[in-house]
Amino acid sequence: MSKKIFRVAGLGQCSLDYLTSTGSYPKADTKTEVFGFSVQGGGPVATALVTLARLGVKTYFSGVVSDDRAGKEIKAGLKSEGVDIRALKVRPGGESQKAFIVAGTRSATRNIFWQRPTVEPLAPEEVAGGFVKGIDFLLLDGLMPEASITAATLAREAGVPVMLDAGSLRPGMEKLIPLCDAVVGSETFARAYGGAPQKALKGLREAGVELATITLGAGGSVTRTETDTGLKSFTSPAFKVDVVDTTGAGDVFHGAYIYGLLKGWEIEPVLKFASATAALKCKKPGGRHGIPSLRTVQNFLRRHE
Repeated sequence: MSKKIFRVAGLGQCSLDYLTSTGSYPKADTKTEVFGFSVQGGGPVATALVTLARLGVKTYFSGVVSDDRAGKEIKAGLKSEGVDIRALKVRPGGESQKAFIVAGTRSATRNIFWQRPTVEPLAPEEVAGGFVKGIDFLLLDGLMPEASITAATLAREAGVPVMLDAGSLRPGMEKLIPLCDAVVGSETFARAYGGAPQKALKGLREAGVELATITLGAGGSVTRTETDTGLKSFTSPAFKVDVVDTTGAGDVFHGAYIYGLLKGWEIEPVLKFASATAALKCKKPGGRHGIPSLRTVQNFLRRHE
């Protein structure tokens, strides 16, 4: 029997990240020595798709860049990871999304300064039905709400599960959330959506979301889902590693989370696998360099059984 090849499409942000690190984030009007610089691709959906590609999943990305240097590097980075970018729109004459990120190694925190693309976002009419045809899963981040709603609607009509990466509560999400089968949100999103993680989970459930998780950084995550025996709510711990940079950890978590769902695992192993993959990423700087292979994650989990 041949091994099933899963296909995941994502619509959302892609970025070029400029990164450096220091012991802790400096005060204003001070001079601080940093530890190296690197340039990597970034963006929530784009990085989640790179994670899935490294885990052996075929991936397809839709978003916008311009024809500037950053846009070319974003495209090259995704192509080098095997992500299909035929649905990525290149709009000439503007600037692609960029970010400058300073990681604090002692505090295991990071500060992100980012700029949206100066070109027009995806329009709903640019989201063709072919983008979701034949895929097994759709990932959105809600930054382009009208295009995201169109993609989610098309996916639902095609019977394709939809997940929302809710890094923050963005305009239009109140219409997008009911179209999603799963939502994985940050603490920032939870505070804006419900005031606390458990309240946010309850609100997502009332909006029709079947599976919802709120990530809590070093505190792990909390999840609420419907099972054969009724509603289930539980906490999943984070793995402890020597953290170099948390940039992209949530994005990697989302990609690994989808991988577990595609494999048909129970939700507890899904959370454990996603947490391990995100933890391993944190051992290297930036959102992409530390993304582990499937074998690396499996070996890490064996050592932590």
